[in-house]
Amino acid sequence: MSDQNPYEKLGVSEEASFDEIQDARNRLFEQHSGDAKHLEVIEAAYDAILMDRLRMRQEGKIKVPERIRFPELRVQSPPKESPTPREQSPAWLQRMLDQPTPADILLPGAWFLGLSSISLFYPEGGEQILQLALVVGVGTSIYFLNRKEGKFGRAVLFTLISLIIGLIAGGLVASWLLPQISSFTNLGTNQFSTVVTFILLWLVSSFLR
Repeated sequence: MSDQNPYEKLGVSEEASFDEIQDARNRLFEQHSGDAKHLEVIEAAYDAILMDRLRMRQEGKIKVPERIRFPELRVQSPPKESPTPREQSPAWLQRMLDQPTPADILLPGAWFLGLSSISLFYPEGGEQILQLALVVGVGTSIYFLNRKEGKFGRAVLFTLISLIIGLIAGGLVASWLLPQISSFTNLGTNQFSTVVTFILLWLVSSFLR
């Protein structure tokens, strides 16, 4: 066995792959597991083959695949674009809606709560108080809308639309609801519609921009 070259000692050809050489070494180790001398010869042959392969690679006698020699030339697949989440609402609505902070909700809420209280408990025949409360409510809504993005015209438009809708809707609901609860309250139609308007103005000034 001493006259054999390292490849013959492992029982492989000189063209054998590294995996074949590795398998041959492991197989011989199992066959001669109790013979220290044989194991030493096998290990020496294995080391000699590794050194020979290293020398051949340095001399360019072993062709290294281009994917290893030139990894930068590999064609890289374009990165997959993650699917964009489907918008939950139209773009125009997203531009109108705001994500208010607690202060953006509570501060206008305190103003409109106070105005609603004045409207509910004003003396009989005090229509001027209701009108004054509505004027203050309109100014409050315009102020809080305008301070978000500084668009005064849009703040006025949203407020006026809310005022009209609130007064009309409040009057319609009052004409249907108040007769049914007249035994429990003496609210007038104007009082009720004013409070509904303040609720709508609060929602608009808090959640729109």
